[in-house]
Amino acid sequence: MKKQKGFTLVELIIVIAIITILAAAIFVAVDPARRLNEARNARRSSDVANILDAIVKYQTDNNGTHYSTVAALTAGSNYTIGTCATGGDTGCTAVTTQAACVDLSAIGSNYLAAVPMDPRGGTAAKTDYYLTKDANGAITVGACDSEGVGNGGSGTPPTISVTR
Repeated sequence: MKKQKGFTLVELIIVIAIITILAAAIFVAVDPARRLNEARNARRSSDVANILDAIVKYQTDNNGTHYSTVAALTAGSNYTIGTCATGGDTGCTAVTTQAACVDLSAIGSNYLAAVPMDPRGGTAAKTDYYLTKDANGAITVGACDSEGVGNGGSGTPPTISVTR
């Protein structure tokens, strides 16, 4: 009788089961939902900094005068950044915003090539970013809807805002 070389069915099933368990463990450890949320939050942080940098550069280039739409804002009120005339971002979870939006689209490409929009639902009309000017003229720009960074994307969303 000739003996054949190879694996038995039981050996193959055991190896496949071990590979499946290891793949599942790695998939849980990597947690793609969490990584996606972290990536979108990183983009939000970058966008917020870019918007504020553009406003500050404009102010610096114009001898301390704010951009016209920023100068016209009521101090201490939060405004959604976007082109909407009314009906600001009522879904902004970070702060309560006014009915009117603040339009930064004409600030100029020297300062801001295009107004950034939230990576998960921002539009030109309502970018999902907000702007606040305090009584001393300091500007705060923040993200309305950051995402949780816990397991599976759950957890308390971080506050994403910058003030200058």
